[in-house]
Amino acid sequence: MSRSGLAWLALASVLGLLESGCESKSNPAAEAPPPLKVERVADRNLFQVEHPERFQLVQAAEHLATSQLNVTGVVAPDISKNVPVISLATGRIVEVNARLGDTVKKGQILLKVQSADISGAYSDYRKAVADEQLAHTQLERAKQLYDRGAISLNDLQVAKDTEDKAKVDVENTAEKLRVLGNTNLDRPSAIVDVRAPISGVITDQQVTNAAGVQGLASPNPFTISDLSEVWILCDVYENDLGMVHLGEKADIHLNAYPDRVFTGTISNIGPILDPNLRTAKVRIQVHNSGLMRPGMFVTATFHGREKEKRVAVPSTAILHLHDRNWVYIPLQNGQFRRVAVAEGNMLPGGMQEVISGIAPGQQVVANALAFQNSVEQQ
Repeated sequence: MSRSGLAWLALASVLGLLESGCESKSNPAAEAPPPLKVERVADRNLFQVEHPERFQLVQAAEHLATSQLNVTGVVAPDISKNVPVISLATGRIVEVNARLGDTVKKGQILLKVQSADISGAYSDYRKAVADEQLAHTQLERAKQLYDRGAISLNDLQVAKDTEDKAKVDVENTAEKLRVLGNTNLDRPSAIVDVRAPISGVITDQQVTNAAGVQGLASPNPFTISDLSEVWILCDVYENDLGMVHLGEKADIHLNAYPDRVFTGTISNIGPILDPNLRTAKVRIQVHNSGLMRPGMFVTATFHGREKEKRVAVPSTAILHLHDRNWVYIPLQNGQFRRVAVAEGNMLPGGMQEVISGIAPGQQVVANALAFQNSVEQQ
């Protein structure tokens, strides 16, 4: 073959290769990924047991109970029993005898204030007493002179009026001293004792040693709260307000004492809803045995008025697994299905209330834990 023939043959081969490469690139079917293979996953809540007769079955019983609403709340002092401690006398604090959190008795000295107001009030009081004594002496002399005809009746009446006014001045200056906080009229002093107006716990303190007080113009030195009765303030959603009624009882569970149950009375239902949360404030009045402290978190349970049909099963038939509660229901051919339920209150006789998940009359495995352990070993 000639050189020209060989050249044409080589060129034709190259063109053929290029054409086949272009066809493979332009074919979309050749570039598509392989199809996905979908495999079915077995039902994890379905179990096959070889000898189902080994597991005892019980029938879910019907249980009548009132509906319940659980909400969170916080312990707060009764505002009507928060009493401020005030000092009408202005001056400098020379002694503080109580601190925040202390339990105090009515009449106990909380602090002492050195005040020029007290000094001025004592001065006025002593002057009024001296004037009253002089007016009384003059009245006695006027009576004697009048009996002898030495003065007229008008002069006697003027002396009597002067004594009456002097008595009024004594009473007013003495009352001023008592209002300022000093009741010892026989011992002049510039120190006034500020005492507790009620018994209770100091829940707020705004003073320290050597601080100044400006009477009603300054913050209250202390606030005393009577914690024998406290409030439970709860937020109840708009849709649940139908279960809350004034005067009815509510159960209170403290997070700090979960085994204790306290009972309170619903004393107020807020007339205004929070526009953002759509909740109303509900206030529960509770007697405080000393365990409740302001700021504690609680759970309040409100009880409905109507009875509801619920289910009761043995407590052993419920298994807590993966943050949920389950029961095992028998099917046919040795199969059991695990069903999630919502549990309620504990009932007498080792029974457990079930709010939802199963119906009365259904059969469940009596011992859910033993069943779970058996299927895990298979």
